[in-house]
Amino acid sequence: MNGIVIIDKPQDWTSQDVTARLRRVFGTRRIGHGGTLDPMATGVLPVFVGRATRAVEFFEHAEKTYETVLRLGLTTDTEDITGSVLTEQPVTVTPREAEAVLEHFRGEILQVPPMYSALKVNGQKLCDLARKGREVERQPRPVTIHELTLLGMEGRDLRLRVRCSKGTYIRTLCKDIGQALGCGGCMAQLRRVAAGEYTIGEAVPLEVLLEAPDPERYLRSVDTMFRNYPALELTPNQETRCRNGNSFSRPLPDGTYRAYSPTGEFLMLARSENGIMSTIKSFFDI
Repeated sequence: MNGIVIIDKPQDWTSQDVTARLRRVFGTRRIGHGGTLDPMATGVLPVFVGRATRAVEFFEHAEKTYETVLRLGLTTDTEDITGSVLTEQPVTVTPREAEAVLEHFRGEILQVPPMYSALKVNGQKLCDLARKGREVERQPRPVTIHELTLLGMEGRDLRLRVRCSKGTYIRTLCKDIGQALGCGGCMAQLRRVAAGEYTIGEAVPLEVLLEAPDPERYLRSVDTMFRNYPALELTPNQETRCRNGNSFSRPLPDGTYRAYSPTGEFLMLARSENGIMSTIKSFFDI
């Protein structure tokens, strides 16, 4: 089996839990996921099966969109409500004040990665050090917040929609916004509603897939991941050169294309430059 299945990950499952379970469902060890979700998070988790795992590397830089709840007045050691409480104080923030602060977090910002993360320092995961009660210095990293929208406010909870670049920690964003508002804050809920080209409307709940008599029907072809690129059909001679790993002449504007055989098989993600087409990554069956 080959393809991509868009899972709606349930709470309390790790991304690795999901892939381990789907290895048994699809009967293959060649499975990977596109973008880790914390156990408390739910939502879009693309899982790549079989030869589709060749596309995982292209998903690493995909934008992600989240809906999250920021609980004001509460800070924890994990920057979300699963952690130990560090401080708690009353909240007097208004929606107008919150909106004014959000403006400072749009665009390119710097984030200090949380201690409870899988990042490594000197070969050790930060989360492993944090569980031992150790804290190490982390350098701020640039991330981009493409969209930050206040969806509503209820009590001391702010509901936010965030579209961001790779490497963005939403719980750190919540913590930093709470700090900027002067009362502190942490992440109370997180749901990923889009990852790359895939949205929550396309996702299948994990429990539905696990109970399905024909789970293969939920597999999408790998070319759906590249559907924003124009498609083109190769000639038989060009297909042969593609399968042999050779470039060939094709007068097209410079850019990236989805290349198909005359029979409709997705062959490769291709690059056209100065009228010459070459392979970025092949996806045909050998």
